[in-house]
Amino acid sequence: MEDERIIVRSAIPADVIFADQIISEMESSAIARGSGISKRSAASVIEKIDNGKAIVAVTENGEWVGFSYIEAWDNEQFVSNSGLIVSPKHRNNGVASQIKTKIFELSRTWYPTAKVFSITSGLAIMKMNTKLGFEPVTYAQVAQEPRFWDSCKSCVNYDVLQSKNRCNCLCTAMLYDPQLN
Repeated sequence: MEDERIIVRSAIPADVIFADQIISEMESSAIARGSGISKRSAASVIEKIDNGKAIVAVTENGEWVGFSYIEAWDNEQFVSNSGLIVSPKHRNNGVASQIKTKIFELSRTWYPTAKVFSITSGLAIMKMNTKLGFEPVTYAQVAQEPRFWDSCKSCVNYDVLQSKNRCNCLCTAMLYDPQLN
């Protein structure tokens, strides 16, 4: 199979056609890894795309390859890098890292003074975050807005989070503080 060029860019309105594929892959990937995930709706993915708060990767022929988005919390004091997913056929060739870098740059563009955070159970994401200047932190050091934590309700580990009074869970919280970097 000939390698096809992959383009990692800001999402455009036409990319909403990938919404169902994105949420389906997020869920099946989490199940395959046996890890928790906050389920997203197609409507929420479409909203991020329409608002210019998403990064998409596509082949030069228009096939969906990957996705991630940002969301602001606590009166824009924090911004999350969320929903990073890559199509299984395009994994292990650096696409996730390219998307992660672009979503981080988008976070810094939209919210230059906000602290950027990511909550993940994936070692690969932790390594990418570290390269970008993120550090592991406690849950108390990231967004506290109840709506953020409500998004964890669909995760298989939500009971763990609740039993720990939202102080910790199986995911690792990582933070980039622009005042320290």
